Order: sequence, then C-alpha cells, then structure tokens
Amino acid sequence: MDDPEHIRNIAIAAHVDHGKTTLTDNLLAGAGMISDDTAGQQLAMDTEEDEQERGITIDAANVSMTHEYEDQNHLINLIDTPGHVDFGGDVTRAMRAVDGALVVVDAVEGAMPQTETVLRQALREGVKPTLFINKVDRLISELQEGPEEMQQRLLAVIQDVNELIRGMTEEMDDVEDWTVSVEEGTVGFGSALYKWGVSMPSMQRTGMDFGEIMELERNDKRQELHDRTPLSDVVLDMVCEHFPNPVDAQPMRIPRIWRGDAESELAEQMRLVDEDGEVVLMVTDIGVDPHAGEIAAGRVFSGTLEKGQELYVSGTAGKNRIQSVGIYMGGEREEVERVPAGNIAAVTGLKDAIAGSTVSSIEMTPFESIEHISEPVITKSVEAQNMDDLPKLIQTLQQVAKEDPTIQIEINEDTGEHLISGQGELHLEVIGQRIERNQGIPINTGEPIVVYREAPQSESREVEGRSPNNHNRFYITVEPLSDDIVETIKLGEASMDMPELERREALQEAGMDKDDSQNIEHIHGTNILLDETKGIQHLNETMELVIEGLEEALDDGPLAAEPVQGSLLRLHDARLHEDAIHRGPAQVIPAVREAVHNALIDADIKLLEPIQQVRIDVPNEHMGAASGEIQGRRGRVDDMYQEGDLMVVEGVAPVDEMIGFSSDIRSATEGRASWNTENAGFQVMADNLQPEKITEIRERKGMKTELPAAIDYF
Repeated sequence: MDDPEHIRNIAIAAHVDHGKTTLTDNLLAGAGMISDDTAGQQLAMDTEEDEQERGITIDAANVSMTHEYEDQNHLINLIDTPGHVDFGGDVTRAMRAVDGALVVVDAVEGAMPQTETVLRQALREGVKPTLFINKVDRLISELQEGPEEMQQRLLAVIQDVNELIRGMTEEMDDVEDWTVSVEEGTVGFGSALYKWGVSMPSMQRTGMDFGEIMELERNDKRQELHDRTPLSDVVLDMVCEHFPNPVDAQPMRIPRIWRGDAESELAEQMRLVDEDGEVVLMVTDIGVDPHAGEIAAGRVFSGTLEKGQELYVSGTAGKNRIQSVGIYMGGEREEVERVPAGNIAAVTGLKDAIAGSTVSSIEMTPFESIEHISEPVITKSVEAQNMDDLPKLIQTLQQVAKEDPTIQIEINEDTGEHLISGQGELHLEVIGQRIERNQGIPINTGEPIVVYREAPQSESREVEGRSPNNHNRFYITVEPLSDDIVETIKLGEASMDMPELERREALQEAGMDKDDSQNIEHIHGTNILLDETKGIQHLNETMELVIEGLEEALDDGPLAAEPVQGSLLRLHDARLHEDAIHRGPAQVIPAVREAVHNALIDADIKLLEPIQQVRIDVPNEHMGAASGEIQGRRGRVDDMYQEGDLMVVEGVAPVDEMIGFSSDIRSATEGRASWNTENAGFQVMADNLQPEKITEIRERKGMKTELPAAIDYF
C-alpha cells in the first residue's frame, strides 16, 4: 500500500449479464482468496441476499488483491459495479475512485446500449479503458463457429468499442489514443464461467493459439484449458501492464475533477501522491454497518489516513473525527493502522459525509460534484403499515437518500405521503424490499407515478408581477434555452460555483449570446436568470428574495406543479418601495412567483414526459409481436435489423406506458425476447393528451383542477 508505483485502482464495468461478477470471482481465485473450484458460481462480490436471489449486482463492491507481475508484487484495488441501468449511479461514483476501467463485453451480444453508457461514464472521469470479450466459449460450442467467422465477430466487437471510444475522446486534449488493440495487449478474450482466457502477450508466453483452444473447448477439456491458460493471469497481467498507477494517473485526473489553484502546495501533493502531505479523501460511496454505523469509502488522493484524525468535510461546519480506517474486502471490512495516498479506503466516524464529499485536513476547494447522467423518472409513495413505525421509517428513508444520491425523497406534509423517486421500477422495488428486510418495517407501496417536467416553447411578452401591497413590481420575459446550453448545465460544465470567466466561456461555446452570458445572476436546475436592469435602487439587497421567489416558481410549474426546465428568464425592470419594510419576503416572493408563472404561460409552457430507449432482441417469428409492443405503447420503432440469428428492434416509448412492460413482452413473444431500456430524457407530450394528463396530476396533488384562464392554447 505504501508503494503507489505498484498500485492499480480499477473498476469492472459492462452491460447487465455480460459476466462482471463471475469474472471477479476468477480474479479472487487467482489471488488465492476464494477456492478455485467454486469460482464462477460463488459470485463472491454479490454480498447481499437479494443480489444472490436476483442474480444481478445491485451495489458496487470493493476488494483488494495482490498479483505478481514481472517478479514484482502489485496491489490491485478492484470495484465490481452493477450493469443494470437502474443502478447506473453506482458506476458513476465508482469511476471517481479508480484510474482504469475493464470493460466486459459478451462475445455473442456484442456492444450494447449500457456498454456505451459505462464507457462514457469512465471517459468523462478521465479513466482509461481496456476490453475483455467474455463468453467466447458460446461462439465455439453453441454457435459452432469456425476460426474465420470467430475472428470476424471478435474484430467487429473491438471495432464497435473503438468507435465509441474515439467518438467520446475526440474533444479531450489530455488523452492520447485510448483505443484498444489486440496487438498492444489491451484486449483479452475468454470465458469467465469456464475460467480460461487469452490475450496476445499470454499466447506468446504459453504458446497456445486459437486452434488449440477451440479443440480443447469442443472436446470438453475445459479443466485442461483452465490449467494451461488461467483467466486470472491474463486479466491481472493486462491490468498491471496497461492501467496507469496513481503516480501517472493523478497529474492527469486532478485538473479534470478539481477546480482549485493548480499552483498551490496542495495541488502539488495530490499530483505527487504524497503520503506525507495534507490528507485529501474523495468520498464515493456510503454504506451502513449495523454495528459500526456509517462507513464512507473513497479514494485517498494525498496524505495518510489514520485513526483519530480530525478532518473537515466540504459543505459542513466543524470537524469530524475518524474512528477507524480500513479496506473493503467484498462485504467485510478489514481494519488497518493507516491508509496512504493512492489507495481506496473505508472510514468510520465521518458523520457529515455524503457520497461526493471532499474530506481533508485543511480547508480546501472541494472536488467537482459527481455528475449523474440520468435523473429520477419514476416515483412511488411509501407508508408504514403500523403508525408506531413512522419515526423509524422517516429515519430509514433519510439514510437511503444519503447512501444513494440518485434517489430523491420527498415528504409531503399536506397528504402525509413519503415519495421515493428513482431510476426505474426495479430500483424502487429493491429499496422497498431492503427497508422491509433490513429494518424490519412492514410497508405499503403505492402504484408507480411518473415524474414529468414543464418547459416553455416560445418567447413570451413582457409580464408584470405585482406584490400584494401594490408597491413593488417586476417585469420579466421567458424564452426556451437551446438544447446545447441545457446539456452544458446538466453535465456541470457551467455552474454558479465556477469562476465567472470559465462559466461565460462554457456557455458561449454552447451558443449563448456574449452579452447574455455576462448578465447571469442565477442558475437553478437547467434554468437561467439574467439581470438586465440598469441602476435600480435597493435591487441588490432585494435580489436574494427575487431568487427565492424564482426558485419556488420553477420548482412548481404553472401547469401541474412539476419542475420547469430549460427556460431563460430575463428581469428587465423592477419598481421597489423606498421603505425596506414594504419590500420584505411577504411582498417580493409572491410578486416574482406571479410574474414567472404568467410569463411561462405566455411562452406556451407544455408538459414534457420522460421517454426511454428500448432495444429488443427476438427470434424472427416473434418480431411483429415485439414491435407491436412498442407501437401499442405510444412508442415509435426507429430501426429493425438482423444480428446473428436474432432480429433487433430499436425504438423509444414514454416511461408512463412502459410500466408493466416486462410481463407483457414475455407473454407476447413466448418468453423468447431479451430487452433493455435506457432513459433518454424528456420530450413534449402530444397536445391532445396534455389537458387530460395535467388534470390527472393536479387531482393527485390535491390542487384545483381548473387551469388559469390564460392556458387555453392546447
């Protein structure tokens, strides 16, 4: 641990069911940590009961192992990440802690939508990819392919992955060529289930070639195959040789994820991975141990963590005291005396930390917040079956939100409901099960509710908002923001925490007018407020209240009190009362709220619904049924093509209509379809459906069902 030159921090990432956890088993067996015989079936990194039952990884799990490469012992800290799209947040957070990503692709299915997503998550964090093509045994034994066909199929997979990498690294100045290649040894092939693997360097070392491998595989001599070219050696050699160690990686990663002063002493210590420097820990994951309380796991960028240290946590006052330091081994935590820079540590006692906090021994600029690609699209209400469990339930829900930042919890005081919003049906189902199982609280969950957004479609006229006492007036217009600007804000490339110059440049690059980018007063969600007033007295001290009124108005849009997105608001003029007492919160907030809502209505605000990309792989004879399932759900089919012996149907459909999709598609195709969905943002809902949907949401929220008279444009 004290020798950062020989440490590798890596994550294993892939599409769901391409074999990440099975592959990790092999690596653990190769390192002598689990028995060789059970590797592949044991799924050692799926430590929770429900993960073993469902056969999928839900939580990212850490493990450390050693591997001898060129007579030198290496320490490999590995994170096994989930593949299911609902748990994509875990993948994003894991990428912050590591320097290399081993992308696993199923040889039969090839690169799938989620493969693209995990690659994008890795490259955005500046993490170097290598490729392992798994399940090659299926090509030989199931599809009976000859050497020629096989090579073509494997090359096609490599080309797909390289195209994705090229497309994503084009604009990165600090990345040399990160595409993978067989000759360089950054691609491995094999079968995690049968524990064998090969790569160019390993073939040169063992003298095995593809012909021999196919022969042994066909004659069921899999044990001999495993003995002669074990998978763990091939993969771990590749990790040691091709992934950067922290000393090489940190100088490149720090500028990407930290906006502090690059000339400072602290920056230098992080670049050098200095274990005697100030302590800097980036928390990427929060777990709960029933005995030890909260455990914060994360990457140590500089300094050495020790028990009893008092550290600052970004965004909170005072210091937290470390109670114990350790490393994660799957579900277990091993306590150690100290963890030096360049490692992944697990710490107890940081009670104020959340996933994404910066913990340090001196006050410093925190790291960039971890940007999750997707936002919650589906909500369920949760209530305790027994009233006595209510306080415990609220506490548990707050804990859940702390552990998983992709979940949003809202407690509605008017109706007494607790609403959980997450990435999909499975996400919420797992959370619900865990509350019942781990906390012993019986709960009732409501029907899934879909989360909508509202957005202006055109430019409004100038609208006046008056305060209740008629002494203050605000003049506002609204217009839609371009998609490029919204995207820039979503990815965190422009925010109010940045230096003004950087923010201006980022927004101008996305196509914003130069004068506009200089007048930005506030960014809320993906909405921007511009202050275009000239020399108005008292406006400076009233601005805080204006912003408060604005945020309130944007969180509850005028149509159905859903959040507003993608609007550019201009404050043109304001008339304020001389006397501070007559322009307090009770006057300013309602005035701004009224002005914003009326301007949005004048700008033809409409309801947006979340949509999902759907991909279905299905045998020829069931293709009609599969595409019918998409079209029958207000979806559209974009593409159909043959891939191997299956037809692939690709399309998009609204999330609202996709509830219960899994059981319908199974019965329509006699259970022979495999499919996956991915959130694809929001789109405007058809005009004829708008009034009905708006009324339905307003009723659910207990609002008046009559819309304001000005909304008659549907």
